[in-house]
Amino acid sequence: MKGVILAGGLGSRLHPLTKVTNKHLLPVHRKPMIYYPIEMMVAAGILDVMVVTGGTSSGDFLRLLGNGKEFGLRYLTYAYQEGEGGIAHALSLAEHFVAGEKVLVILGDNIIEKSIAPEVESFSCQEKGARIILKEVKEPQRFGVAEFEGDKVVRIVEKPKDPPSSFAVIGIYMYDRKVFEFVKYLKPSGRGELEITDVNNMYLAKGEMTHGILEGWWTDAGTFDSLLKANNLVAEKEGA
Repeated sequence: MKGVILAGGLGSRLHPLTKVTNKHLLPVHRKPMIYYPIEMMVAAGILDVMVVTGGTSSGDFLRLLGNGKEFGLRYLTYAYQEGEGGIAHALSLAEHFVAGEKVLVILGDNIIEKSIAPEVESFSCQEKGARIILKEVKEPQRFGVAEFEGDKVVRIVEKPKDPPSSFAVIGIYMYDRKVFEFVKYLKPSGRGELEITDVNNMYLAKGEMTHGILEGWWTDAGTFDSLLKANNLVAEKEGA
């Protein structure tokens, strides 16, 4: 299985910090934010990773991460996303790198407490399709939210005013090779982007998506409040 970390975007919710650097290079406790998804990949046994970035700070990723050997990676490669085409568009840039294998996709501002290795193992045993990870949250309207029929996810609703559940789809996704075909059928949303929620709903419509519930805490780090939360959670976890 290959790994793709999506670390592009303008980070406008973190201005003025992101006027001078990419959001994923900002510190979370003692390390740059981008270290956490890389370490997540390695802990799950995925050693071939691509980082998709963009903007004017893309060269800083190479200077910071090099070839990835200090993390225990076998290969670390890079792709450049022009503009802001959305998460699904950024993922499409990794098609050649993934080369028909299964892929674990992590949004670069996701910080978690525990390993996702059990989830990755579950997906590796899955014959086809996709797998998402859910987490119960206090403000589901900020995220893509799972709609259930019994214990089965039937639809994902993006940032709903009236959430169908309290379970958010966190920014960790697992896909088979069909994901790149699905992306090609997408049309830009009202935001002018190719939405990963639309991809997930395509898998759900075909009955080819499973889900797991994340153990331990999770936060993104894309706003000032969530960045502060991520720093505090990591500091508490590391006892410092």
